[in-house]
Amino acid sequence: MSLTPLNAISPIDGRYRSKVSELANYFSEEALIKYRVLVEIEYFIALCEMPLPQLENVDHSIFDALKAIYKNFSSEDAQAIKDIEKVTNHDVKAVEYFIKEKFDDLGLSAFKEFIHFGLTSQDINNTSIPLSIKEAIHDVYIPEYTQVVEKLKSLAKDWAGIPMLARTHGQPASPTRLGKEIEVFIVRLEEQINLLKTVPHAAKFGGATGNFNAHHVAYPENDWKAFGDKFVEQQLGLYHSFPTTQIEHYDHMAALFDALKRINTIIIDLDRDIWTYVSMDYFKQKIKAGEVGSSAMPHKVNPIDFENSEGNLGIANAIFEHLSAKLPISRLQRDLTDSTVLRNVGVPLGHTIIGFKSTLKGLDKLLLNEPKFAEDLENNWAVVAEAIQTILRREGYPNPYEALKGLTRTNTKINQNSISNFIDTLEVSDTIKTELKRITPSNYTGI
Repeated sequence: MSLTPLNAISPIDGRYRSKVSELANYFSEEALIKYRVLVEIEYFIALCEMPLPQLENVDHSIFDALKAIYKNFSSEDAQAIKDIEKVTNHDVKAVEYFIKEKFDDLGLSAFKEFIHFGLTSQDINNTSIPLSIKEAIHDVYIPEYTQVVEKLKSLAKDWAGIPMLARTHGQPASPTRLGKEIEVFIVRLEEQINLLKTVPHAAKFGGATGNFNAHHVAYPENDWKAFGDKFVEQQLGLYHSFPTTQIEHYDHMAALFDALKRINTIIIDLDRDIWTYVSMDYFKQKIKAGEVGSSAMPHKVNPIDFENSEGNLGIANAIFEHLSAKLPISRLQRDLTDSTVLRNVGVPLGHTIIGFKSTLKGLDKLLLNEPKFAEDLENNWAVVAEAIQTILRREGYPNPYEALKGLTRTNTKINQNSISNFIDTLEVSDTIKTELKRITPSNYTGI
């Protein structure tokens, strides 16, 4: 049975495949194999450029042909490596044998033993996977994140002047502005993306237990630490972790996952707030012809996009949490638990991208119901009590809080007239009374 969206076990490869298909270029089995081939080829080129004595005669003009092995890497190439793996029962060794066959084709047979020279599998995995994550963040994640933030900025600008009754503890509170409340999320997201961008994409490269043992015993005169720094940082564009055990310690990767989780948490907070505003009738939603909101209630237009986003981001965060908690822990110089866990890196990123797309779709459907904002403000004149008592404090009026408390905590409806009548009873100047009467729920919105 071939894999289709209908028989896939994971919704990422099934129902949501069209939303996350780009990630296959970074986190599929084929992509991992391609990145491994890239690292092996670039490593051989780096040894030639050093050069090792046995590689001095390698014609550097062949480098373009070597790079073409991974630049033109195909599904057929990936399958060829998987076929080799059936014999070797070792995925990285299968990559090495595949490249050796390519060397034969390029007339480089004499130099085949310098493929994977002195390395262990984790020198390949712990460079390939960080490189795939770095490129996926740059190529897929950042553009999707940016679309959400740019949409929020547009809405914040459009709604900058919309006064809104705030709610703290679910109760009416000092009024605010809708645009400002959206801006809160923008600032939170931008601060966290700036932190995310500071996290290094770290790679391990140093042989079986991280000490360049094999390299050093073969060529003790060479500065292999300097070589590793140059290869990882200049040729691969990653940060070289040193010293390490057999594996990268994943502390930076854990920090990255934690940063991604915080951003998701902020989006979940946004989703829930917008969902609540929809339930309060602050927003209507654009209706698409043919869509059904409920199988039983024809009138319903549900805020399903925000619900979908919240659900997917929640799953993403649960996996990010496990990745960041588990990966930095490895018994002694290494155990294998990181290997199977790392194969799931694309899963939370997939759910994250689905979440971002759903939030964006939901935001695009919002229609401002401005009369409802005005109605809620008009029905809650009690919120200006804070403003009145604060000005009375300024004027040295005795016990202003208690005076307003007596007014606002009765069961009597508080409205513009009752507030005005209360102000008339105050022993303050007419100038102060005029100042107090100018305050309304719609204009008491701060800076």
